[in-house]
Amino acid sequence: MTLTHIVCPVDFSDASRHAIDQATVVAGYYHSRITALHVLTSSSDIFATATEDAARVDALRPRIAEDFACAASQGIAVDILIEPGHPADVILERAASARAGLIVMGTHGTSGFQHLVLGSVTEKVLRKATCPVLTVPARARATSQLPFTRLLCAVDFSDSSLEAVRAAVSLAEGADATLTLIHVLEWPWEEPPAPSIEELPREQAAALAEFRRYLEKSACTRLESLVPDTMQTPRLRIRIENGKPHREILHAAAEERSDLIVLGVRGRNPVDLALLGSTANQVVRRATCPVMTYRS
Repeated sequence: MTLTHIVCPVDFSDASRHAIDQATVVAGYYHSRITALHVLTSSSDIFATATEDAARVDALRPRIAEDFACAASQGIAVDILIEPGHPADVILERAASARAGLIVMGTHGTSGFQHLVLGSVTEKVLRKATCPVLTVPARARATSQLPFTRLLCAVDFSDSSLEAVRAAVSLAEGADATLTLIHVLEWPWEEPPAPSIEELPREQAAALAEFRRYLEKSACTRLESLVPDTMQTPRLRIRIENGKPHREILHAAAEERSDLIVLGVRGRNPVDLALLGSTANQVVRRATCPVMTYRS
């Protein structure tokens, strides 16, 4: 994996500071340049003059430089960019114009106003970015070291998840890391509580059990076919789980102490947004380690 340019949005929150730490580590490892981007939202003072706006920018620049002082001290090139507009739109525009290879940004939480912040900014960036996005939760465990050594990649066999697999394999091979591919079957009931196989009529139970074995074996075979022969046990693990995808992904990440989750994110239409809300968004909001998302 080569990575020459990283865009790191800054809003002076704790979540933003965690993202800065992670961006610094990634940039140092890949010898990348960082664009530190702060977006000025609409001023509450509609009578503010251009001179006052310029003074506001001048006051923010040293604050941003201070936040990236650690990166600068390591010889990492940091460009400071302050622009007005809607945060998600400006982040996407700057990443595209700079041909950035990665956006690194923090996530703010799971409820209340923080959920709205995630919904209005992070979700849009995840859905529309043309480069990978690395989201860093405030409670991330693994912001102090690279390379990542325990990767978990969720696969639903969509184009975006296949792109995520290719990226995860590249990361794992480059770092001699372990890689777990996980596929989740929403089987066969989630809510309300399902009857057990033993409670079903014998013939139905047998057919259902056989169908389940078929699905699991087929998924396992497909997952194994996605990785090169060089990625074999013990560096490669295959997991087939049953349940809600986001719940099983998070459980597997915790169980394996993953230091990076890799996900594919689908496109831009309302259906894809609903899917994002049910899986990728849940993982990004609840993960305790960084999450790398790819969009095909």
